[in-house]
Amino acid sequence: MNARQTVVFEVFADYNQFYVQDGGIFPDAPTDWTDVDVERRAKAAANVLVICPLRNATVPVTLEVFDSAPTIDLAGYDHVIRCSLDLPTGNLQVHECTGGEVYSRAVPPGTYTVLALFSGLNSLSENGLDGEDSYRLVIWASRTPVSLEVLKAWPLSPYRHEQEDC
Repeated sequence: MNARQTVVFEVFADYNQFYVQDGGIFPDAPTDWTDVDVERRAKAAANVLVICPLRNATVPVTLEVFDSAPTIDLAGYDHVIRCSLDLPTGNLQVHECTGGEVYSRAVPPGTYTVLALFSGLNSLSENGLDGEDSYRLVIWASRTPVSLEVLKAWPLSPYRHEQEDC
């Protein structure tokens, strides 16, 4: 099954985070982080999903929008999460934490499933600033909402103090 659209861009993951959200609502990012959220490397709230890359730096992101649930082989990924994202205005956006919008696209309003796939996590430099890590977001319309769940877990890095800012 082919993606309806695939885009590749870079996101400055300041505070080790970026947002996938409904841009027509401008949702507030969650601030009530727990140790479990940090371990998941993601947190979902109303109309927003926070993704937490390992690096507090510019990271590559690939976003794919599908018409229906694709088959994805998780073997090549280090960390994978899945959850629902409500887009009631149909304004799918990716935002930097302290910057602005880096991607926007109109989709039919509704509930979507987001699969966030992290790869190259073992390539980080000793100080955690450089690496070949990348982040793939796969999104499709879904009738069945799902809570945030980790499908494949990468252990916390020695740079936990940076991740706690998530």
